[in-house]
Amino acid sequence: MAEPPTTEDIFRYRYQHGTNLGSMFVHGPWLNGGASGKDAGASKELEEVKSALKSTGLERTRLEWESHWQTALTDDDLAWLKDTARCNSIRIPIGFFTLGPVFCAGTEFEGEPAEVYANCWNILKRLIEKCYHHGIGVLVDFQTIPGSMDEASHGNPSTADYCASGRNWELATDCVAFIVQEVTYHAMTGVVGVQISSETDWETCDLRKWYDEVLEITSCVNPPLPIYISDGNNLPEALGYAMQKNRLPIPIGRSPIIVDTHKYYTTGSYQHMDPTTITSQLSNSLSDLPPRQGQVSAQKTAVEAYIGQYSCALDTRTWDRVDPSDRPALTKAFGHAQSKQWQTQTCGSAFVGFKVHRTNGGDWNFEHQIKTGALRTPPWLTVPRTQVLSSISHAEAQRQQSREKALSQHSQSHHFAVGWDLGFSDALAFFGALARNHVPGEWDGGEKIGALELWIRKRIVDTKQLSGGHASEWETGFRRGVEDLHGLVGLFDCQ
Repeated sequence: MAEPPTTEDIFRYRYQHGTNLGSMFVHGPWLNGGASGKDAGASKELEEVKSALKSTGLERTRLEWESHWQTALTDDDLAWLKDTARCNSIRIPIGFFTLGPVFCAGTEFEGEPAEVYANCWNILKRLIEKCYHHGIGVLVDFQTIPGSMDEASHGNPSTADYCASGRNWELATDCVAFIVQEVTYHAMTGVVGVQISSETDWETCDLRKWYDEVLEITSCVNPPLPIYISDGNNLPEALGYAMQKNRLPIPIGRSPIIVDTHKYYTTGSYQHMDPTTITSQLSNSLSDLPPRQGQVSAQKTAVEAYIGQYSCALDTRTWDRVDPSDRPALTKAFGHAQSKQWQTQTCGSAFVGFKVHRTNGGDWNFEHQIKTGALRTPPWLTVPRTQVLSSISHAEAQRQQSREKALSQHSQSHHFAVGWDLGFSDALAFFGALARNHVPGEWDGGEKIGALELWIRKRIVDTKQLSGGHASEWETGFRRGVEDLHGLVGLFDCQ
């Protein structure tokens, strides 16, 4: 008999509705003045640190940078994210220097500049703990490989024709290993996963080789911890790689892999389209994903996609095609279409920025888009707590009748029934996690299993379904159990 989902399971496998924090832990306070994002690589950070050290000395510089990190998310910010934006997760980008002087050795930050970051990681850990007590999970996004961000910052990071040196890839691997060790040995339950990002693509550098090396280490340290990988500007390639790594039966100690992809509509052919045309094409934006999902037991693998960055921005040439007075309504339609697509097709999404440092308007700003109603909160996160509890009671009362109906329609198989029972129970546990205080924060709303494919993969292993030869029947029952619970509690995807 499988154990019920733990609080850690809820944090990691629920639908992740969130935002990127922005560059608070990648850049110091100098970016607050509105510096251009095009000049915001690690080399620019180093330049500003050295300038501050020269003018004010180490102690004052360190205190200034630490004040910047300590105010990354205030109590008011967290309250707004929880109660207004209904975010249950945030994605926090970090660099190698975020981890402190040890990880600056051998880089241009070595020496006095590195000492500025002596307490940075501890400050971030306290923030992660603070987020946890608000019921907000954190995806730690390690994205600055020494040497690579500097080159990528001069152009489009997703297509930068640059590959870091072997030594820098080794340092990046050490950084990720350290982060996973910290998450593990300090029991950082609020960490929903660790992302390993690269500023290059599958062709420019051998991403497969680097991912292989990193995943061997993370799997040894903390096998259940989800690892998010960048799609390297090639989603099909990354999905195929993740499916290979997520295969069943699971090798001893293997981290589940989720593919992060970014969705922007400001370049290329989109510049020659009007906003309505772009919005209409969103329904096909993840066409590579559905054929790879829905049959975990038959395919003996699973895969999930996560939208690590998106915005409501469109190119000026796109907006020039419509009357300016129509822009607010068209932006809202664009944002709603994205919300629907991400909430129905992926395991989570993070708007490009909360506290972003940009000069090109509110289309990149999470707070602005929430205020204007351009982004739609997942409906299950807005249900009042009393209604959640009432819906749970109704579902429990109707459970046997729903089960009998499912068995009569699909199969009288014992394996289908066992799958249905667990699927119903798991979906109920997720839905009631907030109202029953299994997740801290005194939230309204219910939770939905967002990474359903990987959760089914986990449950197949937990219940040893592959050994009996009836895994497909069991999985069909499990999916129907989840669906029936959702129907009974009124939890539906965005309409």
